[in-house]
Amino acid sequence: MSEQYYDLVGDLHGHAGKLVEILEAMDYALVDGCYRHPTRKLIFLGDFVDRGPQQRQLLQIVMAMVQQGAALSVMGNHEFNALGYHTENPNKPGAWLRPRTNKNTFQHIAFLNEYLGTELERELDDALAFFRSLPLWIELDGLRVVHACWESSMIKALQPHVDSNNCLTDALLIEASTKDTPAYEAIEILLKGVEHSLPDNGHFFDKDGVKRHEVRTQWWHNHDCTMGDVAFPPGVLNEEQANKPISAGELVGYSAGERPVFLGHYWLKGHPTKLADNVACLDYSVAKGGKLVAYRWNGEAQLSDASFIVV
Repeated sequence: MSEQYYDLVGDLHGHAGKLVEILEAMDYALVDGCYRHPTRKLIFLGDFVDRGPQQRQLLQIVMAMVQQGAALSVMGNHEFNALGYHTENPNKPGAWLRPRTNKNTFQHIAFLNEYLGTELERELDDALAFFRSLPLWIELDGLRVVHACWESSMIKALQPHVDSNNCLTDALLIEASTKDTPAYEAIEILLKGVEHSLPDNGHFFDKDGVKRHEVRTQWWHNHDCTMGDVAFPPGVLNEEQANKPISAGELVGYSAGERPVFLGHYWLKGHPTKLADNVACLDYSVAKGGKLVAYRWNGEAQLSDASFIVV
């Protein structure tokens, strides 16, 4: 039996047209309502919903591919958020696992606009059931996939609580939506990454204009460095913040001997390149006018910049 190779695609956020464009560029064709490749499989990195203009159309494409075996996918933080937004909190009658604040509703409004309405209730239920079916991480022969951070200790801690496919259970969804629980911390790291507090209660403003006192870090580094070296995205910190030392022990780290890991989530800009020989992020901000990026993986242990595909 021949070895299975994969094409991995970054965060889509409701951009169905861009997905079709990149699928066709990689020789996937629509066969009986499902995009397929004759020899390869696709892996999605999550974050299908919110922001973009084609939520339902995108999910129709993605769900068909996953459900018919033409693709795999992990869960993104936006799918996790959607599940919490649409699931009542059993410990707080009349409330939701993700509070329906103005901020949370605004973030989710593109999805709500396409799915709310009596005639679409079944489609909404199907979409939420699909989100529930997405594993939190995937580990295959030769590669790993997670939305934001491969943190082995957190994966190990979650292992007894996920189902046989590494998916959320009802109990885990509730615990992971409850602050100050071990599951909440683990899901935050896997789906949103690792953050470090800025010195002296410092802050910066993120891509949405939100004031932040913590900065996401390039968690895979294995050496002593400064906050500026590992801040994500680069260039968001002032000089004092950037010069704060960080020891290797404060970072998750990802050994050069580990199999390649693919990420989404981080809203990168510029020309796609690998982040390390065995780390690649495929989120290049398509929802903010950037690029949709894929990586064509052919079994290599060391990733190559030449294997990125962009639309």
